[in-house]
Amino acid sequence: MQENLIKDAKTIAVFDDDQDLLDIFRFLLEEVGHKVVLFNNCDDIVSKVRDVNPVLILMDNWIPLIGGEQAIGQIRNEEDLKHIPVILVSASNDIAEVAKRAGADGVIAKPFDFDVILSMINKLIG
Repeated sequence: MQENLIKDAKTIAVFDDDQDLLDIFRFLLEEVGHKVVLFNNCDDIVSKVRDVNPVLILMDNWIPLIGGEQAIGQIRNEEDLKHIPVILVSASNDIAEVAKRAGADGVIAKPFDFDVILSMINKLIG
């Protein structure tokens, strides 16, 4: 079974400036069979996303230097990238509004329940 998980692994890019959260995302997402690529900033976001070619992006809203909202906007402005689902992750009270403005496909409030994240990921990428 483990071979099938690895063979069918889908790449997920995670952008967050909290190293502990990056480690948690890597551990939990790899546990369910995904390949995970981590970034602690969103500098050159378009190049990073193109290099990784993820099936989904988890994006922190308060990530340096430009923040999640602007980073998502840059992704959405690229014809070859705008189809990639993005889940905005944040502790902000207005996260739903920010996600809508940014064009995110989903929103997860911190602190989060990992089962909720997995459910949203499965809904977006199958």
